[in-house]
Amino acid sequence: MACPKLSNSRPNLSSSSHFAPNTSLEVLVPKKMETNSFQGTNVKSSESDEKPSTSAPIAGNQVKHEKSEEDFAFDEPPFKKIKSTTSPEGKPVKNLGGNKVKEEFEMNWDIVQVLSERTNVEPWVCANLIRLFQEENTIPFIARYRKELINNLEADALREVQQTLEELRSVAKKTHTMIQKLKKEGKLSGCLFTALLNCRTFEELDHVSAPYKTGSKGTKAQRAKQLGLEPAALSLLQNPMELNLFSYIRPNVKGLANIQEVEAGVQHILADIFAKDKDTLDFIRKLCQQRYICIQSALAKVSSKNGNEKDIDKFQLYHEFSCNIKNIQHHQILAINRGENLKILTVKVNIPDGVKNEFCWWCVNERWRPKQFLKPELMRILRNSVEDAYKRLIYPLLCREFRSKLTSDAEKESVMMFGRNLRQLLLTSPVRGRTLMGVDPGYKHGCKLAIISPTSQILHTDIVYLHSGQGFREAEKIKRLLQQFNCSTVVIGNGTACRETEAYFADLIMKKYFAPLDVQEHLSTAVSPEASKEMPDLDPNLRSAVSIARRVQDPLAELVKIEPKHIGVGMYQHDVSQTLLKATLDSVVEECVSFVGVDINICSEILLRHIAGLNANRARNIIEWREKNGPFINREQLKEVKGLGPKTFQQCAGFIRFNQEYIKTFCSKKTQIGSQALLTKAGAQATSEKQGKKKSKPAPSSSQQPNPLDQTCIHPESYNIAMRFLSFIGGNPNDIGKSDMQQKVNAVIQKEGLEETAKRLNTTVHTLQLIIDGLTQPEGFDIRTDFDKPDFKRSIVCFEDLSVGTVLTGKVENATPFGVFVDIGVGKAGLIPVRNITEAKLSKVKKRRSLGLGPGERVEVKVLNVDIPRLRITLDLIRVL
Repeated sequence: MACPKLSNSRPNLSSSSHFAPNTSLEVLVPKKMETNSFQGTNVKSSESDEKPSTSAPIAGNQVKHEKSEEDFAFDEPPFKKIKSTTSPEGKPVKNLGGNKVKEEFEMNWDIVQVLSERTNVEPWVCANLIRLFQEENTIPFIARYRKELINNLEADALREVQQTLEELRSVAKKTHTMIQKLKKEGKLSGCLFTALLNCRTFEELDHVSAPYKTGSKGTKAQRAKQLGLEPAALSLLQNPMELNLFSYIRPNVKGLANIQEVEAGVQHILADIFAKDKDTLDFIRKLCQQRYICIQSALAKVSSKNGNEKDIDKFQLYHEFSCNIKNIQHHQILAINRGENLKILTVKVNIPDGVKNEFCWWCVNERWRPKQFLKPELMRILRNSVEDAYKRLIYPLLCREFRSKLTSDAEKESVMMFGRNLRQLLLTSPVRGRTLMGVDPGYKHGCKLAIISPTSQILHTDIVYLHSGQGFREAEKIKRLLQQFNCSTVVIGNGTACRETEAYFADLIMKKYFAPLDVQEHLSTAVSPEASKEMPDLDPNLRSAVSIARRVQDPLAELVKIEPKHIGVGMYQHDVSQTLLKATLDSVVEECVSFVGVDINICSEILLRHIAGLNANRARNIIEWREKNGPFINREQLKEVKGLGPKTFQQCAGFIRFNQEYIKTFCSKKTQIGSQALLTKAGAQATSEKQGKKKSKPAPSSSQQPNPLDQTCIHPESYNIAMRFLSFIGGNPNDIGKSDMQQKVNAVIQKEGLEETAKRLNTTVHTLQLIIDGLTQPEGFDIRTDFDKPDFKRSIVCFEDLSVGTVLTGKVENATPFGVFVDIGVGKAGLIPVRNITEAKLSKVKKRRSLGLGPGERVEVKVLNVDIPRLRITLDLIRVL
């Protein structure tokens, strides 16, 4: 059935559509979506003569460097702002300018534009990212080695774009599945086909397709169409002068028995047309953005009678709650949803009547204004149809969309908070070069001790009974062990009896019992379940103490052994999409391990599998190659490992490091041992030549030569540029990380400038900066922050010791959208409400993306309130240490 042709006098609503103006990315309807150009608006501007390097192709004519400013914001991440018109526009690049990118499922909207609007990332960056993800590039690789293509976005922003892209593709895939199904069933009309291709969300798709699903009784509009009233409805809009509704009356047919039933049927068909029209829906959505829309919750009547009082009290704040949907916090949405799921709360979205009135006027007088004059009775039908469409179809759709978007945004923010907290924990600085004593506290079965060397070797294990009246005698044993192994750091596990054990050691330290050793104590987290696999021969009761000590010695290497969601950082873990949570946390682990880097010749298989581009099988193959052939000499040897093809090598190579001293020592020993063998082989070869045998091809030696650049973050694809830069500054590869190299680099950059030097080397600024970082960073450079030791007050050891006004120091345990939980050493974390975290109280030394504090940061706080019955502590932030 043909769609109704509307009056030419109706306004053009293209200005309110979702397509951004002034871009050269084509919107193809209904052909397949193509991101066939990376050019922006300034396509005629003069292009730079600079050619893109293989390590980081150019994404714009000129790279604009933003000022390094601290950006404080609670709600919006600051690292993905839409640039001004002076920013670089995307253009075709060497690596990405090949075949056109096509989406598998065609839709009536441009995926690049929609992706840009939803993520607040520029269209040319989104187009580049679509290609990069399609080529199976990992987020760590893109974030470090493809900066020009992504306008220097950070990993969190890349993850959001990737997740949003997957959502849009899922909508497109489900839409086409529905189209094929309806086509097969013979239910697909031209109008329905267009309406389906216009859907951008699952809510829109369900709204359009619900009447046609199997088992559906059909809508009122469908039943009216079956009675033959569709021509009357279309005639009312297109040719009302010739419409005679009385001619449709059939006294013996239900639905056509009288004029009232005929009018009702026409009204239902018109309401259905209005509710599925793209321009109409765009107008009402835009109208709602300009008005006060609120979400309200109240105590459910059923729960107030039959519910558990304890559960009901948890939602006391939401028993009579109302808030503008633009201002409501993410954690409030998750709390309301949880209360609704538990049938404790009832929730509704309130759209003011003014929205309905303005919408109905616009529909009758503008969008659906008939071509000809309407009789009063037909005008009444039109008005009733518009009101029916709004009340019965559009209003419920808007409510579902608002709830869905609020929930989706809240879930994403909660998951992002998990990711940020996890990153902060994973990037805790290791304690290197120290012998550590790990203590797993306990009462009846004693406290397990383990002393490990600076290289994580187990030196001694023991059990002491500190809380059974033998504390003084056991102190002598502990002192003797600390002095015997010259150990000055005690790490206490955060478990049963940890506070008492901590107080025990704090008392001995304060009395200088361990003199002349200056002993320090630190509180660590729980034990990894992988300990049993790594230490099968050790008493299970002692494995925990070893893991606790190793957790401080190298937090990243230990924490990757635990499933990320079990580390316990974040809120509403079970209320969010578990698929999204797992994907995000796994991606954060991969990002952290990759950016820190691993030494290929000493790292564990567990750590190696989290490197970008690798997985469990590839990591196992690398370990097997290492065990069979000895240590890797350079990055090129990775290509010899089974399963490591060119793409995998490209993704992982830059994050794998080689200790040059270890390799040189290994090579020198290998040369000495093999020198006699080489002479023997040479003699045998000479003899064979005398006998007329064909000369054999010499084995390649390049793969056996160490490369100093392998110890840096420079990618192998940029080695040629790095060597030219070294030649330009007169540097020696063997001086990487030394002060002499730093001086030479500084002298050249100060004289020539970064941009001019990049042009001279025929590369980009980002690539050159990465090369400079790799050449000047000292050997063993670690991106992780300095290790902070919590300093709990000795006099405060239990909840009852707290009083209002007490000033304490502690460590951030968890961060949420509404505040930060701080471990102050009393067995219960205190909460710093988000309103008490201000810019003035934060450290200026550490660059921040927001006012939020992260796990592991040391803070000084003041107790504002102690609620002993509810075990709640409210704190005020004094400063960050």
